[in-house]
This record gives sequence, C-alpha cells and structure tokens, in this order.
Amino acid sequence: MKIVYLGSGRFGIDCLNALARSQHNLQLVVTQPPQPAGRGRKPRPMPVAEWATRHSIPLIETDNVNSVQTIDKIAGCGPDLFVAIAFGRKIGNRLINIPSKDTINVHASLLPRYRGAAPVNWAIVNGERQSGVTIFSIVEEIDAGPILAQAKTEIQPNETAGRLHDRLAELAAPLLLETIDKIADGSATHTEQDHSRATLAPRLKKNDALLDFDEPADLLERKIRGFWPWPGASAVYLSANTGKSIRVAIAMAQAVDITNPQDLPSGTVDENLNIICGRGALKIIEIKPAAGRLMQFKDFVNGRQARPGDRFAKTQSKDSGFHTR
Repeated sequence: MKIVYLGSGRFGIDCLNALARSQHNLQLVVTQPPQPAGRGRKPRPMPVAEWATRHSIPLIETDNVNSVQTIDKIAGCGPDLFVAIAFGRKIGNRLINIPSKDTINVHASLLPRYRGAAPVNWAIVNGERQSGVTIFSIVEEIDAGPILAQAKTEIQPNETAGRLHDRLAELAAPLLLETIDKIADGSATHTEQDHSRATLAPRLKKNDALLDFDEPADLLERKIRGFWPWPGASAVYLSANTGKSIRVAIAMAQAVDITNPQDLPSGTVDENLNIICGRGALKIIEIKPAAGRLMQFKDFVNGRQARPGDRFAKTQSKDSGFHTR
C-alpha cells in the first residue's frame, strides 16, 4: 500500500523503521517545522524529519497540515493509508478522508483510558500496573475512534516515563505492520471504544512536576518516575548549614514507610537523609542540580555536605524550568 506518515516525536521512529523495511511504499513524511531545543533554544528539526532526511523520504514540514496547499500536496500522492504517530497537530476531516483505505493512529495507552498528549506519564503517576499501545481509526474527536489492535505490557516497579515510552515504541512496531497487512487484505476489524470508560492524559506542564512534600511519599515517588526525563520533578534544596539554596530535579527515589517520632515538618531531611513527606518519607537515589549533571544522591550529599535538618521545598513556578536532558 501507498502510505503517508504524519508524526513528529521519537515515539514513532521504531514504526518508521518497520515501515521502511516492509513491502509497503512509504511515500511521504509530514511533520512539524524545527522547534527551539536545548539550552540555546536554537531551532532543531523534529526527530521524524531527521529520520526522513537520512532515509531519503520526501518530507513536508508544516505548522498547518490542514491548509489547502498542504492537503493538495498530500492528496497528490494518491495514498491508500495515513499513519499518524505523535504528530502533535489535529488532523481535520478533509485530510482524514483522503486515503482510500483508512487514517490510523498509534497511541501509547490502552484506550479508552488516557486519551491525550501524555498517556505514558499519567499512567505512571496514577499508579497503573499495566500500559500498552492502541491502533485505531482517527475520527474528529481526539483519540476516540474505533480500535483495530492493542498490545499490553506490565509497568515495571521502578520504570520511568522515558523507559516505558521506549518500550511501548518497540511494542508498537510489529503491531502496526500486522494491522496494516490486515487493512490491506480487508481482514481488519473495528471495535467501538467504550466511551463511558474514557480518561484523560492532558499535555504536561512544568508546574505539574513541582514536588509538594506535604503529599504522600508513594505519590511523590510515582511523580518522580512519571515526570522523568521531562519536565523533571523539581524542588529546592535548602542547606541548614550555609543557608544557600539550589534547584534540583529528582530523577529516582524510593518511598519509605516510616514514622516521624520527632514530628519533623514535611520536606525536612531526617537522620537517615530521607525526606519527610505528608505520609512516609522519600529515599533519594538520583538527583540533578540545576546546570549540573545527573548524579547519585550520595555524591550530592558529599559535595553539598548535606545533613539532617536540611530541607527540600516546593519550587516556585516562575523558577521551575530547567533542562533534565
């Protein structure tokens, strides 16, 4: 079949590699224009654009995929199928109806749960034990179309959003090829979603990752995993000895079920160098100071001469943003 791919993010790269090796004809890649990235905020091509350039696949970079000019260019390929993955733009009805077979999407959740832009992150934050990928036909309502295929996987106890993202991307590739083959031979089946069970996974904001140590330690541990590597669960470390403070991102931590016999305030570092929380405590494993490198917490402790009585406090939103990657 003649396929047009619409996508931007890294999540679709494994699927693109699978398409390039398949019997199908990947005719065109459509993606967003270069976006500011890194500390210098210089425009950088989307990962999908870089892939298309390396593989000599025709490429369209556009901010408005639904413009008449873009639609005409895409329609000129005479596509049988659109495959959309992590595109980041709404695909209008006129575009949806161009392919002769279908317009499908690969989504990183078990729909109808976690419709939206950040399903991997919110599944971890909310304590889900299982995740997966869903392939469905695109309709006007976001992530609400009939399902063609799903694959499930268990979320590992210490898994970060970054690691789960990569595992789901690998899981999606063979499922996509299997689904496309069924579409091609007419054996694909469509199953309507149970819309009453739908939940949302809204786009992440930096403020989502500001750690509040009045919350339970187990929730904070899930937030730390769910927001790594971006936006990075952040806090301010305050030294009782020097009075100095520094912003940090906590990359990995473990919830510890302890009592608080001294009735220490939330955020205080106890005698075991754990952080007292609203319930339980956090044992930090990996930490990244602002403008510094990711390190083991023991190295941070030695470098900062951290001690009991130091504190971790919630970052003010205007100061929350720094790069973790």
